Amino acid sequence: MIDGWQVDAGYLTGAVLFIVALKMLNSPVTARRGNLVAALGMLIALITTLLSLREVQQMNMAYIGAAVAVGGVIGLVSARKVQMTAMPQMVALFNGVGGGAVALVAFIEYKIAFDSGFKMDSVPLVTAIISAIIGSISFSGSMIAFGKLQELLPGKPITYTGDKVVNFLLLAGVLAMAVMGIVGQPSVALISGLLGASLAVGILMVLPIGGADMPVVISLLNSFTGLAAGLAGFVLSNTALLIGGALVGASGLILTLLMCTAMNRSLENVLFGAFGTGGGETASGTTVGGHMKSYSVDDAAIIFSSVQNVVIVPGYGMAVAQAQHVVKELTDKLTKMGVDVKFAIHPVAGRMPGHMNVLLAEADIPYDMLYDLDEINSAFPETDVSLIIGANDVVNPSARHDKSSPIYGMPILDVDKSRTVIVIKRGRGVGFAGIENELFTMDNTIMVFGDAKQVVTKLVGALDNF
Repeated sequence: MIDGWQVDAGYLTGAVLFIVALKMLNSPVTARRGNLVAALGMLIALITTLLSLREVQQMNMAYIGAAVAVGGVIGLVSARKVQMTAMPQMVALFNGVGGGAVALVAFIEYKIAFDSGFKMDSVPLVTAIISAIIGSISFSGSMIAFGKLQELLPGKPITYTGDKVVNFLLLAGVLAMAVMGIVGQPSVALISGLLGASLAVGILMVLPIGGADMPVVISLLNSFTGLAAGLAGFVLSNTALLIGGALVGASGLILTLLMCTAMNRSLENVLFGAFGTGGGETASGTTVGGHMKSYSVDDAAIIFSSVQNVVIVPGYGMAVAQAQHVVKELTDKLTKMGVDVKFAIHPVAGRMPGHMNVLLAEADIPYDMLYDLDEINSAFPETDVSLIIGANDVVNPSARHDKSSPIYGMPILDVDKSRTVIVIKRGRGVGFAGIENELFTMDNTIMVFGDAKQVVTKLVGALDNF
């Protein structure tokens, strides 16, 4: 057992490691080590907490140890087994579990205080109620986000007549119960009702949000969970929980705002705009402006045989097909042919920030070949071929000029300015935002339909003939 300065030292060490880990996560080069540093910080904080417990019965300590072991196994297996395409869902699920855990902690602390004659100071009381509200909203909202991304629920916005009024009244009810819980007579029934109403707020808040905006929602709910955990740190007088929660809350909010900026949309528009259908197939091959031109893999290989530079734009379709390794083979093949190859990464490509960077890093594609939107856009007019692999909305030119388009004003990759655009796509459907892409019918664009992994594999083989 430890106490005093030893507990403080353990928590301080964990907090420092959390901050260092966040700094390391800023770069793909150090991100993996950053994750390990964060895990070490959490391990130190957890061990410090367990060693500081003096009045816990041996049987309870066994339960705690078993819970830690089960949670560790679930986390390890999930991290190793879940495909990168499903990583956003796993993030949403784990974030929701964290929010739910915080809400339960707040409820238990409130109930313990109630059973003991309600000996609870004002600050812990206020923070317990607020963390219960935020944790419950984060839990239920994250579960809905998981359901939409996992396609257990429709990706399109789920709305009904008067939904905003219902949400407003429900939220007003939550606030009223919170005030009663703080200044009124203590009641377990009241805090239970508060938890139930907060769960309903989380569900009804996320249902009207389209699948295309789920990454932003997950980031925001992650911030909520961090905030709730930080407030729970006040309740439990736990420094590590307070600091860790504050870091998660602040970083999650910053990431949310950065993603909104990348889409040129306000957070209000994301939460209340009912935008995005989750993608789908169209019945015909036509979109705004004409008909798609379909080419074979051999036709595409002929074009690649005479180019000097290529920009590859990866998207969610590449992730679904798990094509990153054959894309690496294509990159190596083109490089040996003397072609200058770059990768253009849009800030919101994929289903979460950094999705494409992680996939390409997994395939050992050098970091110095990856360029973000601001770095690469000026190079497209001089690019011989832009190869789009499963990307859609982030290369849609209508964002620049069509004021009626829901993505109007969103910064895009200017691939349409390339001499030739080759698009590898599974079908003729719309993207995750649910809108048609005029790039696909432009004069300088050709479509190669098929699974990204299979098409790129055939393309690498076809280039052997040149």
